[in-house]
Amino acid sequence: MAARILYIDDSGAESTGYVLYGWAEIDLAQWSAALRCLLDFRKKLYADTGIPADYELHATQFIPGRGTPSTRPAWNRQKRNRRRVAQDALAAIAAMPGTRVGAVWRHTSEKGRAYYDQRTAVYGALLADIDARLGAAGDHGIIVMDGDGSDLTYQREHRKLRLATRHVVEDPWFIGSHNSQPVQAADLLAYTAYQVVQRHPGKDFMWDWWRRHLPAAEAPRRI
Repeated sequence: MAARILYIDDSGAESTGYVLYGWAEIDLAQWSAALRCLLDFRKKLYADTGIPADYELHATQFIPGRGTPSTRPAWNRQKRNRRRVAQDALAAIAAMPGTRVGAVWRHTSEKGRAYYDQRTAVYGALLADIDARLGAAGDHGIIVMDGDGSDLTYQREHRKLRLATRHVVEDPWFIGSHNSQPVQAADLLAYTAYQVVQRHPGKDFMWDWWRRHLPAAEAPRRI
C-alpha cells in the first residue's frame, strides 16, 4: 500500500468550449525528492535568467509575455525567453522522481451556467477515475488544488464518493499557487495540455510540447 499526492489545476475557457484538468501525481515516499527537483530548477532559473525563485510562474500570464518576471529588463523584452523557460519547466517536471502527469478534457457548446456545470462534471469524472485507480492498486491519495477553498464545487464532488470504499482521502486541500511550486507545475501542465487539444493557430509553438518534454506521459485524454 502506498500514498500519493495529486496536484490538480484547471484550464480551458467558455469562449472556446474546452474544459480541462491537468495534474502531477507524486508518490509521497518520494515527495521530498520531487520537490527538490523543482527547487533546483528554480535556483538554476534565477542564476540563468534573473527570475526569483518566489516569482509565480503562472502560465496564462507568463508564457504570453505579461508582467516583468526577471530582474533583467532586457530579458523581459524577449517573448521567446519565456517559451524556453516553460519548456525547461516541463522537462523539470518530467524528471521529478516518483511522479506521473496527466490531463483530461471535454469540449462543449454549453454557455453560461451550463458551461460551469460541465466543468464540474469533468472534475467529477476525473475524481472517480482517480479513486478507482487508487483502489485497484490498494493506494490512497490526497488532492491539492489552487485556491482558498471558498468554491465548494470540488468539495461536493469529493463527498459524493462512497465513504466505505473511497481511496481519495478528505476534501481537496487548497493552497495558493504563489505559495507552492507543485501547484505551479500543475498550472503549467493544465495550460500546455489545453494548447495541445485546442490547437489555436497562434499558439502552434506549444502543440508538441507534451510529446517533446513529457515523453512518459499519455496524451491529454478526452473524458
